[in-house]
Amino acid sequence: MKNVNTYKNYFFILMLNLVYNLGCAPDKNFETPDNLCNADLVATISLEDLKNIYVDGVIEIQEDLVLEAIVISSDKEGNFFSVLHCQDKPINPSGGIQLEVDLQNLHLQYPVGSKVFIKLKGLYLGKSKDTYKIGGLFTSFGNLSVGRLPALSLKEHVFLSCEEQQELEPTVIEIPQISDQLINTLVRFNDVEFLEEELQLTFAEEKEETGRTLQSCDEDILKLVNSGYSNFYDSILPNLNGTITGVLSKSSKDYQLIIRSLDDLNFNKERCVEEITEFTSDAIFISELADPNNTSLGRFVELYNASDSTLVLNKWTLQRYTNGNIEVSSEVNLSGLEVAPQSTIVIAPSADNFNSIYGFLPNLEVGINSPADSNGDDNLILVDPFGKIIDVFGVVGEDGSGTNHEFEDGRAVRKSEVQNGNPVYDFSEWIITNDSGEDGTINNPGVAPESYTPGVHN
Repeated sequence: MKNVNTYKNYFFILMLNLVYNLGCAPDKNFETPDNLCNADLVATISLEDLKNIYVDGVIEIQEDLVLEAIVISSDKEGNFFSVLHCQDKPINPSGGIQLEVDLQNLHLQYPVGSKVFIKLKGLYLGKSKDTYKIGGLFTSFGNLSVGRLPALSLKEHVFLSCEEQQELEPTVIEIPQISDQLINTLVRFNDVEFLEEELQLTFAEEKEETGRTLQSCDEDILKLVNSGYSNFYDSILPNLNGTITGVLSKSSKDYQLIIRSLDDLNFNKERCVEEITEFTSDAIFISELADPNNTSLGRFVELYNASDSTLVLNKWTLQRYTNGNIEVSSEVNLSGLEVAPQSTIVIAPSADNFNSIYGFLPNLEVGINSPADSNGDDNLILVDPFGKIIDVFGVVGEDGSGTNHEFEDGRAVRKSEVQNGNPVYDFSEWIITNDSGEDGTINNPGVAPESYTPGVHN
């Protein structure tokens, strides 16, 4: 038979577990307990200075340092688990940090907007995937990392300020503006929407962490990570455009966003209108290739637009097959270039060298060993955004030396009657000069600038 003292011990342990494991209760909708605040603590180190302490691996903080921070995460809806994300200021934060804790229902003790003081002595500081963390020590196969702080230790390190909860203002940014400095801070993205192919999906698969894809109207993308244990995991993704707020995190090299609840979404606008910027046309073609005998610095490629409309070369490419290669040796993306009606653009290895020889700057500088830097025995192909071959010079797989597509020390000019690109090389469309080409070509090496007409196609 157990004595009375034994029962008293059981009762004490039961009450202790109840106090420190409120998160195990199945009903999460009970009232926030009256937490004792601390009015005596003051910060002795800034978040920036704390991060500067870190060098490598895991560091145990041995000084009596106190960090002041603002809570920005909430596990009320189950999308965060055993972690507190904090930033240094409620508005325009300079950075954030996360505290690993072995306790659930943290939102009851540390609501969003609460100012907390963290006694750092005895905690561990580490960095994982560009994310700064503090917590306990975790060891796995001899490797040390920051792990969860035991629940009983939480009250020894994290204290609520007696100030009222702060009103947070998320940092409003665009997806391309994301940086490591914003990790563990509250951010907001305007005018975003879920990928069309993900519509009708739920926020997460049950009991699985699931990524969904947000995109801007400029097609910049960002992963939204959701827990399969969250209260909203089975809600359908909204099919409209709008605003989303969340805590920025990072996995591997990719940034991610984590929302606290569906209240972080406000999707109430029409989806982006897709702007078609890709087109195909055989009205643009290679009009001149140059390999001057007197200087390799005068090499270039000229393209001509024979149509009556300006052509925007978004996602078009110019490919070079060096000598007899059957695989692409180098490639130039022509995105950003526009060709006016009945006009040309010029592509050169070096803008400065081209300018010194011909007296004007090329439309695009692409570097040495590029398609614009051919020594006259290579083959070139112009490809549209959909992978279709629009125009060809030469025969892929055949070295141009001694053939009817050699322009070594000379040039290849498209005849004026040609008004369309040709996906198959046709020697009859070209006037070719060189130093040793096949019959039908002109063995007359060219001298720059006199022998060449970049920017002019008659």
